[in-house]
Amino acid sequence: MATTPSSQYSRPTIIDVARAAGVSKSLVSLALANKPGVSEASRTKILSAAQDIGYTSNTWARSLVRGQTRLIGVVTTDIASAYNADVVVGIEDEALAEDYEVVLTHGRRDPDHLARGVQRMLQLGVDGLIIVSSRVPRTVLDAAVRQRPVVIVGRPDDAGELVDVIHNDDWLGGCLAVEHLYAQGHRRIGFIATSKQAAVRARGEAYEHTMQELGLDYRWRMADHHPRTPGFPETVLDAIAGESAADAPTALVVSTDGTAARLLGAALDRGYRIPQDLALVGYNNSQLASAVRPALTSINQPRNAMGKQAMQFLLERLAGNTEQRVTIMTPELVVRGSSSQTQG
Repeated sequence: MATTPSSQYSRPTIIDVARAAGVSKSLVSLALANKPGVSEASRTKILSAAQDIGYTSNTWARSLVRGQTRLIGVVTTDIASAYNADVVVGIEDEALAEDYEVVLTHGRRDPDHLARGVQRMLQLGVDGLIIVSSRVPRTVLDAAVRQRPVVIVGRPDDAGELVDVIHNDDWLGGCLAVEHLYAQGHRRIGFIATSKQAAVRARGEAYEHTMQELGLDYRWRMADHHPRTPGFPETVLDAIAGESAADAPTALVVSTDGTAARLLGAALDRGYRIPQDLALVGYNNSQLASAVRPALTSINQPRNAMGKQAMQFLLERLAGNTEQRVTIMTPELVVRGSSSQTQG
């Protein structure tokens, strides 16, 4: 059964402030809006009365009248993801500096759920949308951008021409990982894909390209295994164990830190020495990468900066910019003990 708020939760109004201060409602409105026409003595009395009775202004109602809520909607796939969390912090830092508030919804990696999240944000009347995902369908983006400016943090297959995009240079990140392992003496290097998303595909393509450039066999690529499948790390290690000593990979590039950490734990349980028997490089340089032991070598994405840039693009759109921007951020290799004995 639907319920309504109890009268004990009713909030004071400007009428209540006027009664408490012994002045007119119109004078209270002028004083609270800091407009001229109110003596300093009256303003002080009104503000004191408002504080005494616990009055707070209804900024939502005023925003609806202005046609601007100063709310920024953020739609993301996974609130537990360290990558997403860092991007959102960057968005919020930039938003708060410009007197905007961030409203967050969680799309759970499901395109339909993400689409509903976008629709809910538009219904709330947000001034603009930032989508931290590549999974929102083009049809949803087209419908949203007709109502509000939209910025994507991610690597969508097709965002259209009206949506600003910020993403990491995943090709360069994949190259850096392979080149590092090659420099450590590895020649049989595998790649573990964690999804079919464009960013992961780019990392895999960079892996193949770099292996070819180095004259190495790149056949050891597990792209059809989903990391959330129960027993996934064991499946990978079983595949390695099934190879001859001359063919088994001695190092793996893994497309996320989370999956790399699971592989690391499973390998240690089986008696592998890391990195002597099996070296690992993750991706994202999340807090998890430095928390496990040995700590994970990882490709760092400037996640906080990506969030800040997304908010800056949105502010420029709100100010009237109509030119599409696509910004590609540069990743960096962070070497730790999972791939280098000198960093252990």
